[in-house]
Amino acid sequence: MSARYGDRTGEASNYEYVTARVSARRAALFGEDDYRKLVRMGTSEIARFMEETEYKREMNELGARYEGVDLIEYALNRNLAKHFNDLLRWADGRLYDYIARYLRKFDAWNVKTALRGIYSEAGADAIESDYIRAGEFDDELLDRLAAADSIEAAIELLDGTLFGDALEAAYEDYEQTDLLVPLENAVDRVFFEDIDEGLPSRETASRATELYIDFITAEIDFRNARNALRIARSGADMDPTAYYIEGGDLFDAEELRQLVANREQLVEHVRQSSYGDELSEALTALEEADDLIQFGHALDAALLEFADKLANRYPTSISSVLSYILAKEREVDNIRAIARGREAELSPEEIETELVML
Repeated sequence: MSARYGDRTGEASNYEYVTARVSARRAALFGEDDYRKLVRMGTSEIARFMEETEYKREMNELGARYEGVDLIEYALNRNLAKHFNDLLRWADGRLYDYIARYLRKFDAWNVKTALRGIYSEAGADAIESDYIRAGEFDDELLDRLAAADSIEAAIELLDGTLFGDALEAAYEDYEQTDLLVPLENAVDRVFFEDIDEGLPSRETASRATELYIDFITAEIDFRNARNALRIARSGADMDPTAYYIEGGDLFDAEELRQLVANREQLVEHVRQSSYGDELSEALTALEEADDLIQFGHALDAALLEFADKLANRYPTSISSVLSYILAKEREVDNIRAIARGREAELSPEEIETELVML
């Protein structure tokens, strides 16, 4: 565990306290009626709406420096980081360790955000506006990444971090294809390998740890499906199994290679698996998705639905915390998509296709 997160694994876990706090936070999240209102507002109206919600503090603190969509995005990211840092502040013992491991996903997010921004020549300010500062990386490293003048320079900055070796190994594929897919998939693989490291088998795990394993296994399964489809759709000459993430139950590497070229067979494979009964509606959405973006949104909804079912079944557990993290991410992503869509003068119907809804 890093110095930023510390180490509380010797303490007793406090599931009852943390899940009670999470339940209160979950109740304050936007609902689908709120999203239907927002898609019909202009960006200034969205900002005023947010000022009347739990985003009020961030909107007021940042209002003198930013406006429009920039204000909304910075407020969203600051609020998200605050909520997730609160989870770490509240948690003790093994629960703290589980949350800290999972929140490294935002280090992965920020690495990919920096690489995408450098690749598209978006500029440091645009990269920093998309950062979610809820992981272990400090502000100095994130700022230096945003200012890097090349993909190679960014990878050099990440030498010695969790992602350094994997990015260096994937750089040759990036150079050959001129696509970010090898680098992004390498980041995903390292995150999940790290989160899975040292966990006991289901047979020897406590019930709390078993639930954590169930959730992480599901996320690995859906990430493998998403990454393999991205490779297939990119048209690049890359082997999907080269970026296969160990730790899932749904596919082995060879099955994924065979299924990736046929979405109908892939969905049917999921339907016949242990996820099938719990994800029937989400799987129908997967079948009906018109493109890879909608397929990705349907995967996000399926994972959130799975997490919610675990949380409802075992309310005083890590499942409730992980379900809340996903739900809060969904809220921030949806509000951001709405604000950007309104700025681009998209219709409400067009914006709604960009939202993750249950």
